[in-house]
Amino acid sequence: MTDSKPTTPEFKLPDMLKLAQNMGQVFQRGAEIAKLIAERSDIQKKEADIQILPMEQVTKTLGKVFDYYMNDKSKLMMAQMQLWQGYTMLWHAAWAKALGQQIAPMIMPARNDKRFKDKDWQENAAFDFMKQAYLVSAKWAQDMVANADSLDEHTKLKAKFYVEQIVNALSPSNFPISNPEVLKATLATNGENLLHGMAKLEADFKSPDGRLRITQTDRNAFEVGRNIALSPGKVVFRNDVFELLQFSPAGEQVFEIPLLIAPPWINKYYILDLTPQKSFIKYCVDNGITVFVMSWINAGDAEGVKSFEDYMREGFLTAIDAVQKATAAKKVNTIGFCIGGTLVSVALGYMAAHGDSRVNAATFFTTQVDFEKAGDLCVYVDEEQVRWIEGRMEDKGYLPGNRMADAFNLLRSNDLIWSCVVNNYLLGKDPMPFDLLYWNSDSTRMPAGVHSFYLRECYLNNRLSHGNMVVADTRIDLSKVKIPIYNLAARDDHIAPLPSVFRLQDHFGGPVTLVVSGSGHIAGVVNPPASNKYQYWTNKVQAETLEDWMAGAVETPGSWWPHWLEWISSRSGKMVKARIPGDGGLPVLGDAPGDYVRSKGDI
Repeated sequence: MTDSKPTTPEFKLPDMLKLAQNMGQVFQRGAEIAKLIAERSDIQKKEADIQILPMEQVTKTLGKVFDYYMNDKSKLMMAQMQLWQGYTMLWHAAWAKALGQQIAPMIMPARNDKRFKDKDWQENAAFDFMKQAYLVSAKWAQDMVANADSLDEHTKLKAKFYVEQIVNALSPSNFPISNPEVLKATLATNGENLLHGMAKLEADFKSPDGRLRITQTDRNAFEVGRNIALSPGKVVFRNDVFELLQFSPAGEQVFEIPLLIAPPWINKYYILDLTPQKSFIKYCVDNGITVFVMSWINAGDAEGVKSFEDYMREGFLTAIDAVQKATAAKKVNTIGFCIGGTLVSVALGYMAAHGDSRVNAATFFTTQVDFEKAGDLCVYVDEEQVRWIEGRMEDKGYLPGNRMADAFNLLRSNDLIWSCVVNNYLLGKDPMPFDLLYWNSDSTRMPAGVHSFYLRECYLNNRLSHGNMVVADTRIDLSKVKIPIYNLAARDDHIAPLPSVFRLQDHFGGPVTLVVSGSGHIAGVVNPPASNKYQYWTNKVQAETLEDWMAGAVETPGSWWPHWLEWISSRSGKMVKARIPGDGGLPVLGDAPGDYVRSKGDI
């Protein structure tokens, strides 16, 4: 037995009078907020309308897990024994540690789990025990789902997701009395941190739709056109689907073939133009590419009637027409990002079927055309849930942007929800200014017909990969698309998983260059060379399986942008005189970033 070195406590004695006064105000503010919510019957009805089917889904899905174990009592008994065995071992380890023995933790948080970063989670015996007891319980609950062998894969996926949400919500880090960082802040400030937190909670309830909208970043720190979306350019086309932005050249000469970018219509385009240091658009312009970007409309009542076909015809295909008018170019290169890439894929199949060869080469950022391995978002997609979503869109004809934001936030609830709850409401701190989170919260409304078609045709029925999707009376066969393709996948992508994006090569008929970037769905794309972050993998051999491809791939440190630039430059024609927005066949309608990008989509 060895003596453990005592640590100096950081829990300071408060001014008890001030603490009592502040805590009294905290409880009073909490009661006032609760009363305000109770009196707002419109919010109550709205929340019930939004949440009733998800709660039914949770109950029904977890009920199937419960039934599995009730029908096999031996497995239930074994699971219970495993839980109690874990608690017993943890209890003995805690006693040994209290007696001064050096005991290795029985269970550790995941390496990227930031909830337990405060040193007292490791050094203080009480908090260490609380943390490990929680982790043991969480792993047991997750194992209960994983070991329910007779459940179908979709039910297990949903059960895993629901259990994860419950487990994340019940973390001891989310409660003032069991979070050492919050306790220390409460004692040090005499409870002012909680008082500030209540004020922030009250402010977050005053959202446009009356719902709690947790502030993820300092919303006043950013403004489109002031310190984000700064690349100079003009709006040169506008209809009731999108605005077309043409960016000003950086030099006297540019490549002959212009570039048209189709971003996702569920987000604003400026993820590719956050700041000059992070701007993919600026990078392209600085390297002699004439860049056009589609800025999708934030759908309102009038746009609710739009269909997926409209987004292809009046959106992407019309954008190609406009780019050619503005530049007199015979060919256009294109980039499709995420579901924007899925739309581009459909449009390319449509063009191939009609002998339209105006697209010279295509790049896809984290794009799926085969949805069999579509990943975490599948938890929201089955016939019952799609019908529910369609029912929610019937009234206004569109899906409010914050509904999609909620869905994406839940996929990373510890990082995007509970960390904000702790920082804002328990520690009483202001959220840090973070351009990516500002963009993430700048939601976009989606027309009901477009969203319903995408969910049913792609996620539910996977018709695009099967070659039986029909758009504008045309069967979309991607194998007829023979142009060269640059396929960027992200290794840690939970929205468009690498195994799913890899399959793109199986469906197009031309040469596909696969590049795998480090990090996830956004950071894997927005990774400028100057940041010296992450890495990417390339392989000159087109393998049949992802495992074989990765086994033979070459890893290169840093950004994939220069690799893509070399690829696209060789497919962009000769150098010509730079095109100034408005000097071609389209007049200037306004300055970039335009009007559509400024519209808010909360309600």
